[in-house]
Amino acid sequence: MAYMTQEGYDKIVAQIRHMERIDRPAASAAIAEARDKGDLSENSEYDAAKEAQAMLEMKINQLKETIAHAKIIDTSKLSNDTVQILSTVEMKNVKNGMTMKYTIVSESEANLREGKISSRTPIAQGLLGHKVGDTVEVKIPQGTIQLEIMSISIA
Repeated sequence: MAYMTQEGYDKIVAQIRHMERIDRPAASAAIAEARDKGDLSENSEYDAAKEAQAMLEMKINQLKETIAHAKIIDTSKLSNDTVQILSTVEMKNVKNGMTMKYTIVSESEANLREGKISSRTPIAQGLLGHKVGDTVEVKIPQGTIQLEIMSISIA
């Protein structure tokens, strides 16, 4: 089951719609064009077009599977007492004093440039369930870091 916001759900639905209405006909047209170029047994363009179509269909099916098992979270029912999915957490690295701010989201909505990290990342896993003032130890690939939770808000 994938937890996500209504916004994230709507983005995936729009992506599927685009792929089905625009990308799928374009892939079919590319196959038809390559087919018209002659012998299919030696036509690498045809093979590439078929492979691209298969990849597109696989991506469409993956996205449909994601939304089929999605649970949309009602942000009005969330509390900022503890860190949970859709919490925006400001934290400080105890060792170097550096502060960070991340929103914990589902895997499909994660985007580090926007400050959104997947709930499956080590940092998010370490923060989930903790409160303001707690110091948590998080195992990351470079070792272990201690993060102090400064504030929690709902995205």
